[in-house]
Amino acid sequence: MLEFFNILPLSFYVALGVSFLTCLLIIKTKLHHQSFTSDSFDGVQKLHHQQTPRIGGLAIFFAIVCAYCSEKIDHSRILGPLVMAGLIPFLFGFAEDITKKINITTRLLATILAGGVGWAVTGISLSHVGIYFLDPLFQNQGFSILFTAIAIAGISNSINIIDGLNGLASSMIIIALLTIAMIAHSVGDVSLAVASLTVSASVFGFFLVNWPLGKIFMGDGGSYFCGFALAWSCVLLVERNPSISPFSALLVCIYPFTEVIYSIYRRKMRVVNPAGPDLLHLHSLIYRRYLSKRSVRVNQNSFAGILVGALSIPPALCAFCFRESNTSCFMAALFFVLSYVGLYRRVIKFKWL
Repeated sequence: MLEFFNILPLSFYVALGVSFLTCLLIIKTKLHHQSFTSDSFDGVQKLHHQQTPRIGGLAIFFAIVCAYCSEKIDHSRILGPLVMAGLIPFLFGFAEDITKKINITTRLLATILAGGVGWAVTGISLSHVGIYFLDPLFQNQGFSILFTAIAIAGISNSINIIDGLNGLASSMIIIALLTIAMIAHSVGDVSLAVASLTVSASVFGFFLVNWPLGKIFMGDGGSYFCGFALAWSCVLLVERNPSISPFSALLVCIYPFTEVIYSIYRRKMRVVNPAGPDLLHLHSLIYRRYLSKRSVRVNQNSFAGILVGALSIPPALCAFCFRESNTSCFMAALFFVLSYVGLYRRVIKFKWL
């Protein structure tokens, strides 16, 4: 474990510092731009009561660009395509942060396009998913590219969905990327480990300002870009390291993956718009059921964010421990999906109070 932390590169510190300082600068100058960068108070999921910049994603993206410029050529070969392809979801998300007029379908298509650009730049797409009767389909390059792009879009949008409490999305992303870095390092993929550490550092710089007081939000630009970065890192982990189970990569983001799938299911069952916002996400229910009336609202918001974000730790540990066992990773993924459903049903029925 100590050897893993010894590989922390210059880009890690650059990303951390630039992200943190840029977030502070955005907050310090918010009076000059809050008319178009502040989050609105309208919407069923809004919990804040003051003008708060929602362009933290700008700090995260800018930090990774600076880190890319500071890194060695061999390691920057991963960060370069990530920045190039990730620019697409970032720009569309950032446009939504500024204009509030970019619809969900457009943003979804942007994340699919980003997955396609990632393949075009690197030639990498999923060649298997660890399911024997599906794997032959991936021999068709068109199917492989399309599946990869849609999977990346799904994870990108899932991060946007869970980004509803202070520190929730950012803590989950940090945990996932650190796990990917540890897995990559364990099989000798130092370049991917460095890239994942660098992205996690940029998110951590934002986290230090966002949590616990919620002075700045990640926004759609940040959530879509970070979601893309996480999904693309998962693809690279599996494709660059054949010994790693695809279900290990799924485990590191099993919570947002399950959240988006279950959200689509329950909305269809209730005959409502599958893409619309609501207050029935797990994090919203935990906050409203158990925490919202107990103390100062922002503190309980932040506590709930970290509490729900910590749900990513057990599957992350399983992903690392069982990384080369497809069966074990599959069983662990199934266990955590069922655990989510069981937890959700208990919370929504308010059975513990």
